[in-house]
Amino acid sequence: MTATIPEHVPVVVIGAGPTGLTAATLLARRGVPALVLERHRAPYPLPRAVHLDDEVHRILQAVGIHDAFGAISRPTRGMRLLDGSHRVLAEFRRDNPCGRYGFPEANMFDQPELERLLRDNLRHHPLVTLRGGIEVTAVTPPPHGGAPVPVIYRDEDTGVSHTVRADAVLGCDGAGSLVRASIGSRMQDLAHPQQWLVVDIRCRLPLPAWDGVHQICDPRRAATYMRVAEDRYRWEFRLRTGEQPQEFTDRRRLLALIAPWTPGIPEEELHVLRTAAYTFRAQVADGWRQGRIFLLGDAAHLTPPFIGQGMGAGMRDAHNLAWKLARVLTGRASEALLDTYQAERHRHAQQLIRTAVTVGAVMTGGGTGTALARKAVLPVLSRLPGASGLVLSAVSPPLRPGLLAGPRRPGHPHPGTLCPQPLLPDADGDPRLLDDLFGEGFALLASTPLSPALHALARTLDARVIHLHDPRRQGSGTRRGAEHRAEADPGTRALVRWMGTAGAVLLRPDRVVLATAARPRRPDTTCGDDLAATSAAWASLLCSSGRAAGGPPTVVAEPR
Repeated sequence: MTATIPEHVPVVVIGAGPTGLTAATLLARRGVPALVLERHRAPYPLPRAVHLDDEVHRILQAVGIHDAFGAISRPTRGMRLLDGSHRVLAEFRRDNPCGRYGFPEANMFDQPELERLLRDNLRHHPLVTLRGGIEVTAVTPPPHGGAPVPVIYRDEDTGVSHTVRADAVLGCDGAGSLVRASIGSRMQDLAHPQQWLVVDIRCRLPLPAWDGVHQICDPRRAATYMRVAEDRYRWEFRLRTGEQPQEFTDRRRLLALIAPWTPGIPEEELHVLRTAAYTFRAQVADGWRQGRIFLLGDAAHLTPPFIGQGMGAGMRDAHNLAWKLARVLTGRASEALLDTYQAERHRHAQQLIRTAVTVGAVMTGGGTGTALARKAVLPVLSRLPGASGLVLSAVSPPLRPGLLAGPRRPGHPHPGTLCPQPLLPDADGDPRLLDDLFGEGFALLASTPLSPALHALARTLDARVIHLHDPRRQGSGTRRGAEHRAEADPGTRALVRWMGTAGAVLLRPDRVVLATAARPRRPDTTCGDDLAATSAAWASLLCSSGRAAGGPPTVVAEPR
């Protein structure tokens, strides 16, 4: 942390929550300095978000803290749906310890601990400067899109206001975003707001409750319970019409609410960390960008908590934008690449919000008749083969077809979807998560030899090429022992199965499928001319004219 702020910086990030810290770190890993301005001097001490999925855990891998996060988080066992008398209507268990993206599919954690990990990780990234005790008072869009953006801030230590100019500004400043107001963006409602009471309890004794998420499907008192950490628990109760949050500051009334989960626990062991009233909103901003001013996280969208995607949606924003902005600021891509940020993230976030609203209505909405229907249908649903996998599967939709998520081909991985992440042997034969082999940039998975045109495209994109099968492996430079171990590797075989009839799959830096090449019909021919021929539709966005890079390193792994 530096004592002074320079007059000009490449990127100013306003807000040091998980979204802002993730964005700044991802920019730094791509060589772009970022200044993070935050009003608070330390992480907000009270818990807020408590869940993230395996896709977002994978973003923490891109940031470099996935192992540390694994040490402070705990996978959930699944979900139970209960009626108002706490009778189990349906149970959906998570049986796999690891999802298709390399991590547990549902992870519970304490947000202040995550924010501390993100802040501590900045010591590995000197290109990021974090300044606390700073209140941003104005962001002024310049009259010309390419001009630096003035950001006026007040130093709370001195009370003096200053101006810093940035080539880009990321508004990660929450639901009451000043940045959103500065670009004239407005929130659009996707559903009616609801008032809920959130209760966080610490108890050194384990509660006598099933160790998964409980959803009370009772329209009279909808509620959610979950164990967040070894000694921390959370409840969320929907407030009834006319109820006021302050009514539950009375300890006895509060303990009566959570009593069904705490039988036999002495009252003195139940330490209330906080009670807070929240208005669960379903909103998305109509504009996410003006020039090089961007909205991310709660500044751009708000979602009800029923599918646990609120914080994760903001981190997805950061992952989507960081590589694009870095590519533009370092002169490697067209400014038009930035247009794809809102085009991709707005629709994705909107779909997640609508899913959360629908799930909430199905589980907790309606009147007595709806509750009776749930009581009849849910037990039958839970007994259907594969029901748990369907209900608990990742809810994140693919990106819709667009410039950087091309048309779908039968039998190929769909552009706009995430590549799975199995363990794969590295050059020494040691198992590594796939993204660790990819590095920071583009990647090309190949199950057949590549055509010269596809090789040239990979060089232009600085893409890391990973050969999953190459009959010309002689002279590849990889040790023979590593090849032998790779031949029996289940992760490599799983990737080849995922590729289907594609001979090559081009992945963006955020590990989203960009395009695919058909596998050649004859084994003595190469693949990729079709992919290279269609690249004109998007290559101009990703590469400055005339730029070509040297050959990237290649990792070779081969399934049996």
